[in-house]
Amino acid sequence: MEATLIKTNHAGYFERQVTRLLAGAGIAVNGHESHDLRVHNRMFYERVLSEGSLGLGESYMDGWWDCDRIDIMMAKIVEAGLASYHSLRFSNFIALLKTKLNNQQSKENALRSASFHYNLGNDLFSAMLDKNLTYTCGYWKDANTLEAAQEAKLDLTGRKLNLRPGMSVLDIGCGWGSFARYAAEKYYVQVTGITLSEDQLLLGNQLNDRLPVKLKLQDYRDLTGQYDRIVSLGMFEHVGLHNYQKFFKMVKKCLKPDGLFLLHTIGSNVSAHNADPWLSKYIFPNALIPSLAQLSSATEKHFVLEDLHNFGPDYDKTLMAWQRNFADNWHKLSDHYTERFYRMWNYYLLSCAGTFRARKNQLWQLVFSTGLTAQYASVR
Repeated sequence: MEATLIKTNHAGYFERQVTRLLAGAGIAVNGHESHDLRVHNRMFYERVLSEGSLGLGESYMDGWWDCDRIDIMMAKIVEAGLASYHSLRFSNFIALLKTKLNNQQSKENALRSASFHYNLGNDLFSAMLDKNLTYTCGYWKDANTLEAAQEAKLDLTGRKLNLRPGMSVLDIGCGWGSFARYAAEKYYVQVTGITLSEDQLLLGNQLNDRLPVKLKLQDYRDLTGQYDRIVSLGMFEHVGLHNYQKFFKMVKKCLKPDGLFLLHTIGSNVSAHNADPWLSKYIFPNALIPSLAQLSSATEKHFVLEDLHNFGPDYDKTLMAWQRNFADNWHKLSDHYTERFYRMWNYYLLSCAGTFRARKNQLWQLVFSTGLTAQYASVR
């Protein structure tokens, strides 16, 4: 009887604490707004307090709570500063220590991480992305659809690189070759793309088999040759802090003296050494979003920064478009993926959209030169 009473009191304490924190962000428990949480399991409260973002995401996957607009909910959580409210658990300290001391994105780990996410199935990504399979942020300045936004991003990238017929282009982290295909068709350039995903390579080569495009399964650390232009769209988040210097040294080695390099990456407002625990466990193992300070430190001895363009809010729109496609096409995927996967993937897309909406994360395109390039003209 006494033990049951103590347990009940503890449960009540956890519930009051979580309810109070969420109320401070304008989120009610079992409320009537689209961003309010509906809790189905009272163990949710203790789990979130003890495990932070990992517990929040996993308890959603387990069906312990629901919310009609996770994107709005997450934006409110970030804006209220609750995203940094977490337990100082020993396991969190160990994870941070491992990140600082070990190279989490060694060649072996990088291949494993790429396979974990990008080999989930071409059917999944075909159902979610635009027709050209562009798995990076679109450019919505003058666009009203995902297709238009992604083509505008590819066009923007080509114009920033000042591509000319006959140039050689290296695409680091080429995905299914959407930029390679666009550049070859529009600018008549020759493109070499590298990826660590066998699924991407197989379909990408099929889509580009009649173009001067060659996609290869290769780690950036094994690159050789020199190119007029180098581009990397949405791959740098997988490089890891220990490898930043090595990455940029390799890019400089492979770039002709008068060449240009465009880096397209998600950016963080603050310097960090480890990623969100839930995203790292279920979506992007060992990934890390760089800050401007970290990028500046890693590039200052190698390149001149010619242009910096932030269109972070466009990732909110892109992620919401991907989520709509995913949900609308779930009937085509449900035979191959579980309901738990649906909840996981839905949470991934919507929660990330919320972080961009709250301006916690940015999307940067940086154009670098070796300093020997003629005067560079910014493009928007």
